[in-house]
Amino acid sequence: MANRTLNPPNPIRYLTTATPLGLTGIAGSHQGLIKIILKLPSESFFKNYLKNSYSCDCSLDPPFFENVIKQLDLYFSGKLKQFTCKLDLSQGTPFQQTVWRQLSTIPYGNTHSYRTLAQAIERPQAYRAVGNANGKNPLPLIVPCHRVIRENGELGGYTGGLPIKRFLLDLESA
Repeated sequence: MANRTLNPPNPIRYLTTATPLGLTGIAGSHQGLIKIILKLPSESFFKNYLKNSYSCDCSLDPPFFENVIKQLDLYFSGKLKQFTCKLDLSQGTPFQQTVWRQLSTIPYGNTHSYRTLAQAIERPQAYRAVGNANGKNPLPLIVPCHRVIRENGELGGYTGGLPIKRFLLDLESA
């Protein structure tokens, strides 16, 4: 389903790159990163996704993402604990943006429950809504939604699939 706003970022730059999780698509605008998709079937899939979702021009621009690629490489080698990429979260609702910003405060190697996250944004009864916002996170890895688990210690869900969530949590606990 398309994620449209009144002011979609334009133009969108993108890149696909190989990571330990498979082909990964990264998109951004002059405001910052707007989308990451893990385990892509192809670059053309990602380009079509961007065109359909944002209804604006998109172009392949590897130099634009040099810093992001460097940070991803360091993260996957266990040498980066906190991403410093500029983000554009404007495609989410105000509630989603609040949740996504709070996700970025969860330290590397730690996990929080959906309920703890809801309490942190001062919406203690909204833990299910927090889970839904978590699932719509447009920037997995950079905004670490994989660090949110169920209160009982179970993994819960993950849009990229539970094997990826487990891989990321294991990577960070090493």
